Amino acid sequence: MQHTPSPESFRELCERHGLAVTHQRQVIFHTLFAMHGHPSPEGVYELVKELIPSISLATVYKNLKTFEEHGLIREVSLHHRSARFEINASPHHHLVCLRCKAIVDVPAEDVGPIQLKKRTPSGFRVKRYHVEMLGFCGECTKQIEP
Repeated sequence: MQHTPSPESFRELCERHGLAVTHQRQVIFHTLFAMHGHPSPEGVYELVKELIPSISLATVYKNLKTFEEHGLIREVSLHHRSARFEINASPHHHLVCLRCKAIVDVPAEDVGPIQLKKRTPSGFRVKRYHVEMLGFCGECTKQIEP
């Protein structure tokens, strides 16, 4: 099982993955970690620019993608019109609200076993799997159901 990285382990993670440890990267990673959940790059940017007023949204995006490419974070909800990132590396799945796009983690042990019933096409090799359960969060349910 993969361990969720922490702000304290950031320098070691960067060194292990051959990434330069820059002030901007540290602030972006620490901000992402402090936000919990599944923040958007824009959400991370809004907080980071309070600490580094000269930083651009493009720089935040670029660093989040770099973290993702090196396995420090994961990109989730790719097909819900906005990139969202998470630090939680423990096995889990997601509940996604169709209305407000909120994402809630569900521990893997709370979901039944998932298995392919047939071989994957063209020799596709599964590295990990992820389940998204789509519906309406409690707040949205209250608003759409009288």
